[in-house]
Amino acid sequence: MIKGSEMTEEKKASGTDNSRRNFIKNTALAAAGFMIVPRHVLGGRGFLAPSDRLMVAAVGAGGKGQSNIANIYKGGKSEIAFLCDVDDRRAANSVKSFPKAKYYRDYREMLDKDGKNFDAVVISTPDHNHAMITMAAMQLGKHVYVEKPLTHDIYEARKLTEAANRYQVVTQMGNQGSSGDGVRQLQDWIDAGVIGKVENVYCWTDRPSWPQGILWPSTNGEIPKELDWDLWLGSAPYKPYIEKLVPFNWRGWWDYGTGAIGDMGCHLVEPPFRVLGLDTPIDVQCSVGSIYVDEFKRGYFPDSCPPSSHVIMTFEKTKKTKGNLQIHWMDGGIKPARPEELLPNEPFGANGVLFEGTRGKMMCDTYGANPRLLPLTKNAEDRTKKRVERVPGGVDGHYWQWAEAAIAGYGKMKLSSPFEIAGPLTETLLIANLAIRGTDVQKAKENGKGFTYPGRDIKLLWDKENLRVTNFDDVNQFVKREYRKGWSLGV
Repeated sequence: MIKGSEMTEEKKASGTDNSRRNFIKNTALAAAGFMIVPRHVLGGRGFLAPSDRLMVAAVGAGGKGQSNIANIYKGGKSEIAFLCDVDDRRAANSVKSFPKAKYYRDYREMLDKDGKNFDAVVISTPDHNHAMITMAAMQLGKHVYVEKPLTHDIYEARKLTEAANRYQVVTQMGNQGSSGDGVRQLQDWIDAGVIGKVENVYCWTDRPSWPQGILWPSTNGEIPKELDWDLWLGSAPYKPYIEKLVPFNWRGWWDYGTGAIGDMGCHLVEPPFRVLGLDTPIDVQCSVGSIYVDEFKRGYFPDSCPPSSHVIMTFEKTKKTKGNLQIHWMDGGIKPARPEELLPNEPFGANGVLFEGTRGKMMCDTYGANPRLLPLTKNAEDRTKKRVERVPGGVDGHYWQWAEAAIAGYGKMKLSSPFEIAGPLTETLLIANLAIRGTDVQKAKENGKGFTYPGRDIKLLWDKENLRVTNFDDVNQFVKREYRKGWSLGV
């Protein structure tokens, strides 16, 4: 028979064990319950459980959107949960590839009805709708990956850059070369002083590869039944549908695209912008190719970007430059003079970047790819140490880096093209477009031989803080455009 005192101690021990077992059991149940609570409930805006996969919604599912979605999914840490596109034809392949993804046409409906069910948004629409979709997503605390150029207008770029910090979301622009090994090799050479202080940079492209320098067609087209034309127009002024604008040729029209420099500048101006530590330019000037419609009569095509241009952007001196730096942008097949260091049969490609330094020269292709010292014989002798950290996966890793950073949470990982970098780069390219546009289209002056563009004949002085050209007010209307009624940036 057990004595009372012994009985009490045994019960105490038994009770302690039972309590411990219950605690462990309840804790395990709580943990299991924790894992299935929706992520937006757990940590508020922008929160994602570290062990989870990134739930992604894509706005723009065809063309570049299709490849963006596929590459993000290929990283293995993202689930494509929602697809949105105004054109069912363009979205068809992505819908087939991700049959479980819920499909929308209107991004606003998707954000409103299902915003709580995804963590991040990939935006791959035409340029003119980037900003308002991105801002709406960030205001819901969503991480964003946005196709280049970041925005259509300078004002939009500044506002998105500010908003990324305010809403504390992970951001990345789709200039994949910024994650490539090539631009990091260029950085290593610059940092090691291999070519000395940089004096001039030339960037060139064979784009546009779509029609530019043309009149808006006088004949309207028939809207395809698969396309919601009003949603496609979005923030842009209403115009009747025309053939061949969708899905590609919109790039050459000012209402929707940003021309060759908007399309390719994020890939070609990005290397010098990054490796030389540049900010937005202090002035910009340009010359453009003309289309003549009769003898000595230049055509006037205010809706369309010109067929070619040469823009000179001046940047303040940095530690990597000899003085104030000029970047020459050339498109439409225009190239700088062939470097003397290249042998006659050594290629000088259709797209590229040339750095001229006090001790030598170096080049690269689009995305910063194929970096090389000049003359080319120097490359076999080069022993420069790799000091700049490479991105796993290089160009493809650009997507995976963003997804992993979004899973980790704001501020936890370094990215190649967050808005704090992509915003000023985009502003730079759009400042160049102010010179290319060159006039207030409502005040264009007839000189008897065609229209003039007075802003193309002077050096435009840029006020970064106030976002305006100080010596030619006519072009400031293009810094911030008016959205079509019913559409807003939301700020």
